[in-house]
Amino acid sequence: MLQQRLLIIDDEAVIREGLKRIFERESFSVEICSGGYGAIELLHKQEFDLIISDLKMPGMGGMEVLKAVQTLNPHTPVILITGFATVDTAVEAMKNGAADYITKPFEPGPLVEKVRAVIAQRRSPAEDLPVTEDGGVRQGFHQFIGESKEMQKVYHRIMRVAATNSTVLITGESGTGKELAARAIHDNSPRRDKPFVAVDCSSLAETLLESELFGHVKGSFTGAIQSKTGLFKIADGGTLFLDEVSNISLSTQAKLLRAIQERKITPIGGTQLVPVDIHLVAATNKNLKTMSHEGTFREDLFFRLNIIPIELPPLRERPADIPILIRHFLIKYTGEIGKKITSIAPDVLSFLEKYAYPGNVRELENIIERAVVLAEGEVIRNEDIELWDSSEGAPEPTLIERIPLNVEELKEMKRTIREHAMDALESLFVRNALERNGWNVTRAAEETGILRPNFQGMMKKLGISIKSDKCL
Repeated sequence: MLQQRLLIIDDEAVIREGLKRIFERESFSVEICSGGYGAIELLHKQEFDLIISDLKMPGMGGMEVLKAVQTLNPHTPVILITGFATVDTAVEAMKNGAADYITKPFEPGPLVEKVRAVIAQRRSPAEDLPVTEDGGVRQGFHQFIGESKEMQKVYHRIMRVAATNSTVLITGESGTGKELAARAIHDNSPRRDKPFVAVDCSSLAETLLESELFGHVKGSFTGAIQSKTGLFKIADGGTLFLDEVSNISLSTQAKLLRAIQERKITPIGGTQLVPVDIHLVAATNKNLKTMSHEGTFREDLFFRLNIIPIELPPLRERPADIPILIRHFLIKYTGEIGKKITSIAPDVLSFLEKYAYPGNVRELENIIERAVVLAEGEVIRNEDIELWDSSEGAPEPTLIERIPLNVEELKEMKRTIREHAMDALESLFVRNALERNGWNVTRAAEETGILRPNFQGMMKKLGISIKSDKCL
């Protein structure tokens, strides 16, 4: 018979070591942790039959441990221990899903009996977790959907960095969930009860972005009819998320670097340094290291931001999650739209599972939503799947001319297909923006929310020029 595995979490060494001896004498396998954050790291690597956690601990307390366990291993029961024996805390613990609740001091015999009883009553994981039609288990982390090894690494990284104040740089292609990762970091941090402030650095002009970040004093520039508190100060005590940080101008980058180094800001037109206490998380779909070599992004700022890097894998690199995501979005949109869709035709499902998704999870979600809307029956068929907007002249997905003979050929062909798909999409995006704005680069850049130098860089990369392309 396999040993039953316990995890004991208590900040008092005497208690956790004492409990370890008690349960090891009863033939349990026991791991111990001195705090909640260390326990969460352990839970990413191991599973336990039961967790015993002190309620009051520095940093992450027992209630937070309980919530984390319900996300990571919802089938694992948790017993909370406390010296603060009140009805209110007992009721709150049970309402939040604790299996039981005991108070200090406690007798070893009754405690062991209680643990054995809770384990005996525990339902199997298959009964506790939502199960798919093919018997698989749908698991996620906060709002992420996916249980692949690639995403488990991301979840583990998020939990580790959430306990710190270290600056985080989240990288990944568009549609991979960079803001979800930033919110997960905040929600698992000691700052979770403070503000989470997100700003899209690509959506504001240079002067407006500086005012948004640092604030301004009344009369500091034309139109400043009253003083404005910047987002750095609004996020004080919490998390500031700078999305698309690669689009910040060099002059604003210098001010951002100073704010990160000194943890102080000066509003536009102000003279006083204002201290701020934030956890800074930045994100980009660009290669900041390459940009720093090209002179379009400050190298010193890159190193300041890249203290803890988190790279989100594109959907094509975690294919095990595609069927889970398809089912998730199918359930979501049949419910929202009010249509009865019972299945997806086998050939369609096979295609969706093999498609490269240049737009990542966001593209898959859009495909499934369109399919649910367009489907005339209860089965999603080939004619319900639209990958491109043909009205914009976008290319249809190309067929593979030959089957690769080995893994190296497979990798090379996949890389080529991805590059062609992304280049085609970006080319359509840039040309369409130019056409809408009479091929005026400045207006096209402003309309799309991209800084003019970055927009021109995209044109250069794609080989689009005003002279040669305007007449096509």
